Amino acid sequence: MTSNTPFTYLVIDDDEHFARVLCRSLSRQGNTATSVSSLDEVDDQMAPPQRLIIDLRLGGASGLDAVSTLRQRWPDSQIVVLTGYASIPTAVEAIKRGADNYLHKPATIQELMRAFAGESSEVANSTESAESAMSLEKMEWEHIQRTLNEHDGNISATARALNMHRRTLQRKLQKHAPR
Repeated sequence: MTSNTPFTYLVIDDDEHFARVLCRSLSRQGNTATSVSSLDEVDDQMAPPQRLIIDLRLGGASGLDAVSTLRQRWPDSQIVVLTGYASIPTAVEAIKRGADNYLHKPATIQELMRAFAGESSEVANSTESAESAMSLEKMEWEHIQRTLNEHDGNISATARALNMHRRTLQRKLQKHAPR
């Protein structure tokens, strides 16, 4: 699901590795993507992005507050909240504060594009389904790497955090990252 019209994206996420991977994926589709790790880093001189992707938890700050602030600042921009801590109350609150959509991490690029288009997250055809499967493998790899980093490389602690057997995690880590 690739649009012919490129968009400008601003990704606000305190997980710099995730934000970098997301920006790279968006750029490969011909878009312009920039990331910042906090609302304080949003430059006053910055041109309004067409699309904003905001993490619900920004270090000690609230992504929900960021939604309100950015909706006031750039009323014509589309906003999607992308979070690993999804819940119905926060989804409702994000929409009330001005978000256009709300997605749970990990989400594929196709799901993100559908969220901006206002479409449902159902897979439309088998080709897209195959692309999503590949993206899920990549997202799993990225999630494992992020969790491993959060636990300072401790395999046992990472396996517990992922609710995975330690040997299974070790086997997954021995494989090369999916493309």
